[in-house]
Amino acid sequence: MIERYTLPAMGAIWSEESKYRCWLQVESAASLVLAECGVIPADAAQAIATRSTFDLARIQAIEAEVRHDVIAFTTAVAESLKSQGLADASRWLHYGLTSNDIVDTALALQVKSASDLIRSSIENFLAVLRRRALEFQHTPTIGRTHGIHAEPTTFGLKLLNWYAEMQRNLARFHSAAEEMRVGKLSGAVGTFGHLKPEHEERICARLGLKPAPVATQVIQRDRHATYISTLAVLGSTLDKIAVEVRHLQRTEVREAQEYFSEKQKGSSAMPHKKNPILSEQISGLARILRSNAQAALENVALWHERDISHSSVERVIFPDSTILTHYLLTRITDLIDRLLVYPARMLRNLESTGGLIFSGQLLLDLAEAGMLREDAYRLVQSQAMRAWKEDLIFREEVARDPEISALLTPQQLERTFDMQRQLGHVDAIFARVLGE
Repeated sequence: MIERYTLPAMGAIWSEESKYRCWLQVESAASLVLAECGVIPADAAQAIATRSTFDLARIQAIEAEVRHDVIAFTTAVAESLKSQGLADASRWLHYGLTSNDIVDTALALQVKSASDLIRSSIENFLAVLRRRALEFQHTPTIGRTHGIHAEPTTFGLKLLNWYAEMQRNLARFHSAAEEMRVGKLSGAVGTFGHLKPEHEERICARLGLKPAPVATQVIQRDRHATYISTLAVLGSTLDKIAVEVRHLQRTEVREAQEYFSEKQKGSSAMPHKKNPILSEQISGLARILRSNAQAALENVALWHERDISHSSVERVIFPDSTILTHYLLTRITDLIDRLLVYPARMLRNLESTGGLIFSGQLLLDLAEAGMLREDAYRLVQSQAMRAWKEDLIFREEVARDPEISALLTPQQLERTFDMQRQLGHVDAIFARVLGE
């Protein structure tokens, strides 16, 4: 069953409510560890971890006055403790921490959750690509270079190429997501002015994160730039696949086509139209992922130990890029899963040039038979250009050429134009990629 995209699954991770829940999770973990280490009272830590809460509207109201979201958050949480008669416990909230100890560590938690969904979607897509590649492993089609017929390939190899590229995307994504799985609680300039490195290590471990080995007030943004850029590269692969589907669906080609339901409409004016709208949407949205990567790269260079020029940008690009990536993955998985493929049309297109696509093999066979390569190239090109210009059957024309027939028997010429000779290593390529 193909995973269908639903906004709440990914979108909820980036809601204001979810963000503050992550902030509170970091505050609670910090309090519990500091209590274990004898820094703050154990009963205060327990109160913070189990009794503290917040009201989103209250945070927003406070922030409108103080113009600082973390202060607004800690004030609202402290109020929730005081309202329960735990005012003394509220004294120990946010103890020894600075704003970005909370913000950056909580962002890592959000990215971790988002990454789990994206990783699952990549794996779903890989499964579909693999299945369909095997389905069309030996389905011949024409390979095109510069948009022009080149030599035979198989539609399965086209899908296998996408599968291998998505495997690389998965490996890159795993690495980038792992780099983002770090927290920091080292204070205003990263020197542990109030806490100790072992406190940070234990807090991060409680949260399922690793401590950043060194930081300023913020985790360095090369990690974030790598993550967003990795999503952009992944999106470019999806764009590449979508562009190929768009080309294959063109009227002049018609080798593959997006699924088109009975009640679907392609044009308000032309009832015959079946447009590749899903592929076009994928191509368009992939551009946003690439533009977000540029913004992430600009965030790497901050002033001294910290400024907040990156902060406003990340409030946009992290939700947008993760939501978009998840959406595009689920959409393209559905696209390939239900892609309509037309092998007969592929074969017709492959044969449409009367054997011109075997000119390279003819060149090699003539050279092997004793003709100088330069002479063979001149001869084959001359026949090819004439066949192209006059719409002749290339295979028939070369069979009548006395220079060629003097070197190649009819049986040898038949082998020259044997498509299976070109495709004899397809299984070996599949085995190399799939390991089977």
